[in-house]
Amino acid sequence: MYFNKNNIKSIYNITKESDADYTLFFLVSMLIITSIVFSYSLTIYTVEFFGYNQFHFFLRQLLVGILSIFIMWSFSLINPDKLIGKVGMGLFVLFFFIMAIMPFLPSSIVTASGGANRWIRLPGFSLSPVEFFKIGFIYFLSWSFHRKVIDKPKKIGLKDEALLLAPYFFAFFVVVFIVAFLQKDLGQVVLLGVILVVLLIFANRSFKLFLVLGALALMGLVGLILAAPHRMQRIYSWWAMVQDGILSILPSWAEPYLRIEELPEPYQVSHSLNAIHNGGFFGQGVSLGDIKVGFLSEVHTDFVLAGITEEIGLIGLICIIAILFMIVWRIFRISRRVENPIYHLFTLGIALMIIVAFLINSYGISGMIPIKGIAVPLLSYGGSSMLSMAIAIGLVLSISRKVNFEYEEKVKKINEKR
Repeated sequence: MYFNKNNIKSIYNITKESDADYTLFFLVSMLIITSIVFSYSLTIYTVEFFGYNQFHFFLRQLLVGILSIFIMWSFSLINPDKLIGKVGMGLFVLFFFIMAIMPFLPSSIVTASGGANRWIRLPGFSLSPVEFFKIGFIYFLSWSFHRKVIDKPKKIGLKDEALLLAPYFFAFFVVVFIVAFLQKDLGQVVLLGVILVVLLIFANRSFKLFLVLGALALMGLVGLILAAPHRMQRIYSWWAMVQDGILSILPSWAEPYLRIEELPEPYQVSHSLNAIHNGGFFGQGVSLGDIKVGFLSEVHTDFVLAGITEEIGLIGLICIIAILFMIVWRIFRISRRVENPIYHLFTLGIALMIIVAFLINSYGISGMIPIKGIAVPLLSYGGSSMLSMAIAIGLVLSISRKVNFEYEEKVKKINEKR
C-alpha cells in the first residue's frame, strides 16, 4: 500500500482519537483492587456466621472487578458516537421496565429487602436494576435537555418554563414512585434528584424555577419520610445522637419542643464511629480490625469506609478519598473540554453521581445525617454497583477519546496560526 502525506495524517488523527484518559482508567482500577482486598479482609466474621467458604466474597468481588476493568478498557477503545447513545438509552429503557414490573414478579426470582423487591435473582448472583438505571437516567436527561431545554431562551415566564420541563418532572415523579414507594429506596431518589437539579442549572434555567423546585422537593421529602415507619425510625435514631449537641446551641425555650425521650439507640452508627476512632492515624492493620467481628453487620457494604478506616487509619482513608476526588476531577475536566453538549451533561452527571453517593454515605456513617443504604462507588462490596460504575466510567473514557482528539486539533490550529 502506498502512503502519501494525507494517508499518514489520517492514520495520525485516528491514533490521536484512540487515546483515552488512561490516567482515569488506572485511578479507577486502583479503587477496584482496593475493594477486592477489603472484600476479603472485612468479611472474616460474615463468612463464619453464614458458613461460607472464607474466600466466598473475595472470589465474587475478584471476578466482578476483573470484568469491570475489562468493560472499562473495551469501552475506552470505541468511538463514543457509536456507543454512548445506544448504551445510555438502552440502560434507561430496559431497567426502567424491569423496575416497573419487579413488584409483580414471583418471589422465586426476586430478593426482598425491608419489605421491598430490590434485586433480580439470577443463577449465581443477584442484580440491582436501580444501579444500572441511574446511568441510563443521566443519559436520558442529558439527551433531553440538549434537544428541548438548552436551545430554548432563558428569559421566559415561570409558567412557560414549567410547561417546557413538565415531561422531565413527570418522568422523575414516576421514578420516585417506583424507587421510593415500591422499592423503598429514598437514598437513590435523593441522589437522582440532586443530579436532575444540577443538570438543570447547567441547562440555564431561571432562579425562580429552582426556588419552586426546592420547596416542592422539601415537601416531597418530608412526605416520603412520614409515609414510611422505617424512615422515621432512622430519623429518630439519628436524632438520638445529635439532639444534645443541637439543642445546646438553640435557645432554651426550644428544648421542651424538640427534645425526645426514649429514642432508639443508634447501634450501627455508634459502632461505625468506634471503628473510625479505633483506626487512629495509621490503623490496626489489614484484616486486624475488631468492629467487623459481629458488631457492624454491613461493614463490607454500607459501612465499608468505617471498616477500611479501622484497618488502615486516617492516613489510608485520606489516600482513598484523594484517589476518588482525582477521579471526579478528571471526569469534570473531560466534561469541561468536550464540545458535544450531550456528552458534556452526561459526564457532568456521572461525576455528580459519584461524589453525591460518597457524601451521602460518608455523612451517614459519621452520624452527620440519617444513614442511607447507598454504596460507596467502587469500594462497597456488590456486583451491581461495581459493574454499573464500570459501565459509567467506560462511557466517560470513550468520550475522553473524542476530547483528546478535539483538544489536540485546537492546539495544532493555534500553533499553525503562530
